[in-house]
Amino acid sequence: MKRRTGQDRSITTNWRPATRAIRGGTMRSEFGETSEALFLTSGYTYDCAGDAAARFAGEQQGMTYSRLQNPTVQMLEERIALLEGAEACRTMASGMAAMTAVLLCQLQAGDHVVAGRAAFGSCRWLVDTLLPKFGIATTVIDARDPQAFADAARPETKVFFFETPANPTMDIVDLRAVCGIARERGITSVVDNAFATPALQRPLEFGADVTAYSATKLMDGQGRVLAGAVCGTKDFVENTLLAFTRNTGPTLSPFNAWVVLKGLETLDLRARQQSENAMKVARFMEGRVPQVLHPGLPSHPQHNLAMSQMDAAGPIFAFEVDGGRRQAHALLDALQLIDISNNIGDSRSLMTHPATTTHHSVAEDKRLEMGVTDGMLRFNVGLEDADDLIEDLDQALRVAGL
Repeated sequence: MKRRTGQDRSITTNWRPATRAIRGGTMRSEFGETSEALFLTSGYTYDCAGDAAARFAGEQQGMTYSRLQNPTVQMLEERIALLEGAEACRTMASGMAAMTAVLLCQLQAGDHVVAGRAAFGSCRWLVDTLLPKFGIATTVIDARDPQAFADAARPETKVFFFETPANPTMDIVDLRAVCGIARERGITSVVDNAFATPALQRPLEFGADVTAYSATKLMDGQGRVLAGAVCGTKDFVENTLLAFTRNTGPTLSPFNAWVVLKGLETLDLRARQQSENAMKVARFMEGRVPQVLHPGLPSHPQHNLAMSQMDAAGPIFAFEVDGGRRQAHALLDALQLIDISNNIGDSRSLMTHPATTTHHSVAEDKRLEMGVTDGMLRFNVGLEDADDLIEDLDQALRVAGL
């Protein structure tokens, strides 16, 4: 591969996903390194004052400041865009920086947002608390019903914002139907695709305008760094999103970008193996707890829809116990191999009690409305041997009285 091949869309768009994940976006320095170079610099120099002026005027290619551009970050952005099938990508310091930016960059007082009620706790805070502070009206609906989006839309509606699968209830949104409604009405559809990543689901293929990510999750996938990303058209990224990020500064560090680049090399392998492990564990759990919420199981009410949109069901599922918080915490405390942790997408198996962790800041009535009960546990299935995970769960379930 030549030094700039990985940045040449006329070549890279012909590569298959596995090749894009390894080589997409790569640009080598004059040293010809095989692994992507890590550029730890805040600024850049110019051969003359005229070059500096030309770069700031947009008349000359080149870097100006690492809040705006960095070679390592640029490689990551191009790789994610290729995997997503997007024209462009902009990365940010965390998933919530990405979610905040993708909304505020295109909204102003008087606008309206329709959002799915089942969502990560901090995303619900954006919708319920932050946006209204700026005079942006919001309506929260059951995103499983496409008609609910159509019914809630107003002339001033600018964005449909939702997750699929949703955190932690595993609700599935009909991408083709909802994004179609948005297109018909000139509304921008923004999909939080963190639970699936482009390895398992590519919303743009179903008509979505924008995808947003916590790249902390499966993209890094090994619990090392925070990162976020937003993908869309070149016009959206450069003319709507970039002005916001340039001037507010939710910048991804070059080191974190480099780590995520390394994570993407194994994303497809990890996502599919973890999905396989999760299916095996979920089948075991179906016989032991009152309810298992896993889109890959035929018992999930939206199983067929999920499998029509996703290449695999992913590593994450939720389940319910009858004994509320007491029994849920007892099960967590009895685990010996599986960690108690509120992260997801990690190669290690992690379990958390959403009502007291990821969704503790959501008002109880709203939390219950979205389906996050005191008896719900969310499980990220890792790369360990599935039989070892089942043995750990078996003994913990028995200790908890299940």
